[in-house]
Amino acid sequence: MAKSSAAAAVGGAMLGAAVVGTSSGAFTVANFGKIDASAATTTKGQRFLAARTSSEVSMGGLNVVGGCALAAAGLAAATVTRRSRRSSAAVSSASSVVSVGLSSSVAAPQESYFRDQLVARRAELQESGAPSPEETDAHMKEIEAYAKQALAGAAAAMFFTSSMESAVAYPIFAQQNYANPREYSGKIVCANCHLASKLTEARIPQSVLPDTIFKAQIDIPAKYGKRMQPIADGSKAKMNVGAIAVMPEGWRLAPKDRLPKVLKKEMKGLSWSPYSKEYPNIVVAGPVPGETFEQMVLPILTPDPNTNDKVFFGKGFIYFGGNRGRGQVYPEGNQSNNNQFFAEATGKVTAIDGLKVTIETKTGQVKEQQLLPGADIVVVVGEEVSKGDPITTNPNVGGFGQIETETILQDMNRIYAYCGIAFSLFICQLTLVLKKKQFEKVQLAEGF
Repeated sequence: MAKSSAAAAVGGAMLGAAVVGTSSGAFTVANFGKIDASAATTTKGQRFLAARTSSEVSMGGLNVVGGCALAAAGLAAATVTRRSRRSSAAVSSASSVVSVGLSSSVAAPQESYFRDQLVARRAELQESGAPSPEETDAHMKEIEAYAKQALAGAAAAMFFTSSMESAVAYPIFAQQNYANPREYSGKIVCANCHLASKLTEARIPQSVLPDTIFKAQIDIPAKYGKRMQPIADGSKAKMNVGAIAVMPEGWRLAPKDRLPKVLKKEMKGLSWSPYSKEYPNIVVAGPVPGETFEQMVLPILTPDPNTNDKVFFGKGFIYFGGNRGRGQVYPEGNQSNNNQFFAEATGKVTAIDGLKVTIETKTGQVKEQQLLPGADIVVVVGEEVSKGDPITTNPNVGGFGQIETETILQDMNRIYAYCGIAFSLFICQLTLVLKKKQFEKVQLAEGF
């Protein structure tokens, strides 16, 4: 009975973890309804960032809650079963204690647990091919760790999906799909999904000193208070912004304990994070509200070439990218609803059923085009259209922009040397002028 209950408890925990892992949808951004078969198709393995219907979202939420409850119940049952097994073993051993006199040389049996018996019979376990007690303990710890990770992932998924209230710009998409966000051509990979080009500006000092903190200001201008974009369900929402900075090797994000109070106040609580462990010189921020963070402040800590052999004094380039709003393409290639849709065939619009537009060609072929939520259709039934003509408005008011800046990592010894040379030249020139004046006075005195 104890074995069956323990197996059921562990099975419940593992099943709950599996349900949480498969239905959490931590990276499912939004629901976009059905996608036409002629559009870009994606496999189930590719839909970790793709669209989901409202029913899938609701069922996914129920599965997450049910999976969390099942995993928690399984872990609790496993704990209770283990404790009850220990207590029953203790009671049985205690009931078998033999009463002897104080003068007797027979020792009373001690309390023992089932695991202690396994340890005592290690040789028999090895002969029978059964796992050792240590292997069993390690396996149980792995199951518990997996269940905890699954619960943490479910909590993150619920938080992630519940915060989808704005037209967002997520740097996490680039972090998941690109080891280095800057291509050999110089383009930052954010432009692969955010097709519209928008202005981005950045201001940094002309030169900086080693092991010092300086401020870089990134401007991502847009009319955030007026312009809105469609979100997953087709409704309108304000735009969020995100930014990325690619610095030279050795340059870092300034640590919080070294930030001046003035700089902390200018940052307005904005949080920057490294792109990855391999590239700590690349930092990202966002998504954050565009109305609040139209101007982003990035604190940068310069390296010291005197202590780092891989860093040299001289000119360095910093590449900034600023993004506002949602993209037009997801990383796996499917289209978002933040797009303008065009007619896929030449003919006559015969029917408009919600988001489905039916076009009949001259040959009698019927072409049904399924649009995505939020599309504002501009054609009417009976209207003649040509292939490639817009049939909806363009809802995209955001976009991505990047800029290249440069600064000089200055060596103080060079500054001192320059000052010394400049002062020496000044003294030399002054001496020559004074000598010339003295020579002129001598000539006047001698009558020349």
